[in-house]
Amino acid sequence: MKIDETAPRAERESQMLLKIEDFRQRRPRLIDEVVTMAHGAGGKSSAALTDHVFVEAFRNRELEQLGDGAVLTLPSGERLAFSTDSFVVQPIEFPGGSIAELAVHGTVNDLAVSGARPQWLSAAFVIEEGFSIDKLKEIANRMRDAAKAAGVTIVTGDTKVVARGAADGLYINTAGVGLIPEGRVLGAGLVQPGDKIIVSGQIAAHGMAVMLARGDLALEADIKSDTAPLHVLCEAVQAAAPDTRWMRDATRGGLGTVCNELAQTSGLGVILDERLLPVDATVLGACDMLGIDPIYVANEGRFVAVVPADQTEAAVAALRSHDEGAEATVIGELVAEPAGIVALRTPFGGTRIVDMLVGDPLPRIC
Repeated sequence: MKIDETAPRAERESQMLLKIEDFRQRRPRLIDEVVTMAHGAGGKSSAALTDHVFVEAFRNRELEQLGDGAVLTLPSGERLAFSTDSFVVQPIEFPGGSIAELAVHGTVNDLAVSGARPQWLSAAFVIEEGFSIDKLKEIANRMRDAAKAAGVTIVTGDTKVVARGAADGLYINTAGVGLIPEGRVLGAGLVQPGDKIIVSGQIAAHGMAVMLARGDLALEADIKSDTAPLHVLCEAVQAAAPDTRWMRDATRGGLGTVCNELAQTSGLGVILDERLLPVDATVLGACDMLGIDPIYVANEGRFVAVVPADQTEAAVAALRSHDEGAEATVIGELVAEPAGIVALRTPFGGTRIVDMLVGDPLPRIC
């Protein structure tokens, strides 16, 4: 959905308006009769499956928020965040990490961007018959170390064994609980025109690292996964920018899909600047060679935050004071119009609409 950047400005603006009206008419619809790999990619198909099957079946106020974790209020008045995630990455080890770190970081990060301070995790393992006991011990030890580094405790779990060939070796599910400090509220409904969008670091490294580690492509590059716990960075942003509106970690579907979720939920427009998107040159080169847009590539140690314009400088400085946030930067802003749309300003002066991820361009990456 590109605008003709060689056309006169007035014509480009007219093309944009026409495409926006066309775009607004489209909502993810579940038209498939069977589940496909695209339903697990985090884009339009995933949204359609979630909306028309799971939200429809389990509908309740907390679920309908469709956040990274459910925010719950206890009878005592205290609030907590509760999240769960499953990890089916192949291969289970890749440059910069493994399924063990992903299983911990993924749930810790979902809690952190929900405004919570992560406390406890559960861990459930689906193990294929024939899987090495020594390898299983190694994974358990790496999860222990990752949990310790993130300041959380794995307090309960479950184990299931399935027949050979039924589980790609190993699947892990983790669930987590975190406590939300009094007075802290985050949500797309708080976002306002003029707010700035910050990303905590360079994007697309995780998805490309996993893709190259599969060895299916005649391509080698020194790319490591960005998998990391985000709770410290999330706390730093909220301390420096106490009116932080919204946060989300950009995992499946990447930055582009997360920004679309923000636009659709808030009812505002998201304007991104392509020149400001932080992508490592090696990652960008690998994406270009494979015909993949880095804006849709998954991350496992990056989050997006929306903060008021007058608190943006302090938020970015707070992130950059940590090694994991050294490449944090402002990438765009919220606008009243075009409502519900994500648009990307190109370096050539043009604009293109960024849709949600369509299809399944990458192998299992989380």
